[in-house]
Amino acid sequence: MSKLRKVDVTEEQKKKILEIVDSYKDTEGSLIQILHDVQDYFGYLPIEVQEIISDAKKVPLAEIYGIVTFYTQFSTQPKGKYAVSVCLGTACYVKGSGKILEKFEENLGIKAGEVTDDGMFSIDACRCVGACGLAPVAIVNGEVYGKLVQNDVKSICDKYRES
Repeated sequence: MSKLRKVDVTEEQKKKILEIVDSYKDTEGSLIQILHDVQDYFGYLPIEVQEIISDAKKVPLAEIYGIVTFYTQFSTQPKGKYAVSVCLGTACYVKGSGKILEKFEENLGIKAGEVTDDGMFSIDACRCVGACGLAPVAIVNGEVYGKLVQNDVKSICDKYRES
């Protein structure tokens, strides 16, 4: 597992996060949308950012942390420049996506949930992406790769290494 590092939030970043929170001050039930918008801005939701939102919204940090860790679209860790997501939904898993994930981990030298030291790649496992007819599927920055076999992984990784 990647090491947890303290994240230094700059005053400028804190100001922007507070602006996002404030933009929803009159919107009931806006916490999830705030989290989405802040993640879009900051890139992920480390505990230091969650604390800023907690203080501003007067919502317990445990509630925010619960939401962030429950929903897969939120991340508490930074993503790589190239975010690899391997579907482990039923159709993909039955067709070998577990082995595809292992090949990505082997090729990139990291485990699911981690980022390479150079910040180029991150890997995540996800549930069904709705492309069952293309199973097994991996997605890199929104580009879908379907009907994968283990031997495809190296060329996919190499494509992004070379770009």
